[in-house]
Parts: sequence; C-alpha cells; structure tokens
Amino acid sequence: MRAVLKNFRQSPRKMRLVADAVKGRTVGDARALLSALPKAAARPLAKLLESAVGNAKENQKAVETDSLRVTELRVDGGPVLKRFMPRARGSGYRIRKRTSTITLVLSEKNK
Repeated sequence: MRAVLKNFRQSPRKMRLVADAVKGRTVGDARALLSALPKAAARPLAKLLESAVGNAKENQKAVETDSLRVTELRVDGGPVLKRFMPRARGSGYRIRKRTSTITLVLSEKNK
C-alpha cells in the first residue's frame, strides 16, 4: 500500500525534516504529528498519508487503519527548475528551484 507525490515544489532537504519525524509511526500518530507541526511540508505529507490509507482500504478491503504503520517514507530529488537572476555588469546567477518526489509505503503492524 503506497502513494507517490511527484514533482512537488519544495526542496527535498526541507521535506526530509518532516518525513524523518513521521517515519516508523502508526497512522494515527502520524496524523496527529502532522496536524501539529508548523512546517509547510506537513500539509502535503498529511494529504499523501490520507491517499495511502485510501489506497489500502480500496486494495485490501479487510484492512483496519489502526493496524497500519508508515514503514517507508522516502524523499528524493525531482527535476530542478532553472531560473536566472540578473546581476551586475550584465551577468546572471543561476537559481535552482528544487522539487521533491515523495514515496510513502504503509504496512500492517504485525508484519
């Protein structure tokens, strides 16, 4: 039971701060933690968690949400948007707007 969020417009470094706090927790604990965290990355991760729970309910009808745990939460770099900032004397600096690809995997506690 997994869910993937691709090309999300926030740097992987900032996303990993929240992802590391959620990894290994039960679904209920992860929901409570994500709703209380003041980071901008918490809201998309909460939506991704709900998507993974929905996928679990759809694919395995007999699964209970209380028995699910976040076993894998991987934040990888996605494609980088390259922009230029004009600088002195006609030069320009490259600005890299980084994106993230987040993979969330749920499994049952007893497994």
